[in-house]
Amino acid sequence: MVKHESEKSRFVIEQDGKESVLDYVVSGNTVNFTHTYVPFRLRGKGLAEELVSAGLTWAKDESLDITASCSYVKKFL
Repeated sequence: MVKHESEKSRFVIEQDGKESVLDYVVSGNTVNFTHTYVPFRLRGKGLAEELVSAGLTWAKDESLDITASCSYVKKFL
């Protein structure tokens, strides 16, 4: 389950005691998704895609313009 930690500007999935993370920065009316990280042991399970989906849904719900300096997120734009 994806958790939005707005005070840390990130989305997180906790699994097996590890955190998978999507970081972002909001500037004005634009959100920049800057970094996606999934621990090695959790890769290949679709966690990064879940994070990006949650982040993009949130950005659209907030009517934010979306950019990405993270190459993984760029695949979804």
